Amino acid sequence: MEDMTSPNQQPATLHILNKAPEHPRFEACMNALCPEHILVLSENAVLALADENAAIPENSLALAPDLAARGLGKDFEEQAISYQDLVRLTEEHPRIISW
Repeated sequence: MEDMTSPNQQPATLHILNKAPEHPRFEACMNALCPEHILVLSENAVLALADENAAIPENSLALAPDLAARGLGKDFEEQAISYQDLVRLTEEHPRIISW
């Protein structure tokens, strides 16, 4: 099969981040993001949505169960996704990086 991407075009990337904003891997993930990438926050990473100092992309998504577990579910409903949504995203993105 022929590769349809040019040398300058990277495949769409899905980043799944589970580290809290103060963790070094959180910053490493933020530095690796490009505008066309998708960021999904899980576990303690969802705390970044409520952290004014955490510079996350506006279109970031977060797992609804993790938001609910941390009392953030009602505040960030527009970013919330289900596990089924996450599975769909993993099927749609040829490149996935878990942080």
